[in-house]
Amino acid sequence: MRGKNLVQLIQTLNLLSRPMGATRKELAEGLRISQRSVSRSIQTIEGIGIPVYDDRTGLEREKHWRIDSAYLSRMPNLDLPKIALSLPEIISLSMLAGESVIFKGTEISRHIAAAIAKLMLFLPEDTQAELSALKRIFICKTMGSKTYSGKEDTIRTLTESILNRTACNITYHAFYKDEIKEEDIGPLHFYENRGGLYLFAQKMKTRSIRSYAVERILRIRPLNRNIIYPPDFDPEETLNSAFDLTHGDPVSVKIRFSPAVARYIKEKTWARDQTLTEHPDGSLILTMTSSGRRDIKSWVLSFGKDALLLEPEDLKQEILADLEKSLEAMQKK
Repeated sequence: MRGKNLVQLIQTLNLLSRPMGATRKELAEGLRISQRSVSRSIQTIEGIGIPVYDDRTGLEREKHWRIDSAYLSRMPNLDLPKIALSLPEIISLSMLAGESVIFKGTEISRHIAAAIAKLMLFLPEDTQAELSALKRIFICKTMGSKTYSGKEDTIRTLTESILNRTACNITYHAFYKDEIKEEDIGPLHFYENRGGLYLFAQKMKTRSIRSYAVERILRIRPLNRNIIYPPDFDPEETLNSAFDLTHGDPVSVKIRFSPAVARYIKEKTWARDQTLTEHPDGSLILTMTSSGRRDIKSWVLSFGKDALLLEPEDLKQEILADLEKSLEAMQKK
């Protein structure tokens, strides 16, 4: 909703919240709009779930439109409509606020807290109490999460580029190659992964889609260059097809898990096309297709002796080579 429309909405609420309400003429004069536009303003109020009714008092010829007094929360200088949230809505709001832990210590976190504090002013006292009580129920893990303090300008610039469909020039630290490089990108979407904030963006030079860790963007400069959203890019499909963060050619794998971890493997969905084959001894074979050979290799190795990669053979040999190198390094020490 644009600023002008928002001001008009608040003014309409103010007039309708008066004890006597307001006639169409009073609304038109107060809002400086036509009486035809008054109907649209009332419909907007009703459209956000606030009940408006009309009646006549005594011998009055013209109807008065007002908001039911039971739906109002009185403040010193203004009667505002109560925002009645259901318990599921309150829980969802609390969980959403909890997810902002990724921005802890940043200006963004303070903006989120300020927005929720303002919303609390519009809630009935019993709803405020319920929302405050939920803070004791939901806690968020911060260990292992990344910090974005000092990255507010970067996030703001990327957000503006996403909304305006414009390009940026970034200086980026490529983690695995340990290189600093400069490139022009077209930001597309933010996404979260394991306590980190990442960006889907199109490399302007190659038109390929890449993932960037926001904290590794060292410098950013907006460009006066429009971009076209790639028509064949599906961000959700891309996220679901990658095992972790590496988006590349798909690889089909078959992994045998010991009885000790089989129950854990069965609890989650690891790929859309996965199949699970259980054996009498309690072990399990997971077959799936996903992208990110390096991520899959690291994942298999993280289970130690409880996971054995059966296929493909070339990836199996890579894992064996890594294990041999680790063993040699340990023996030298």
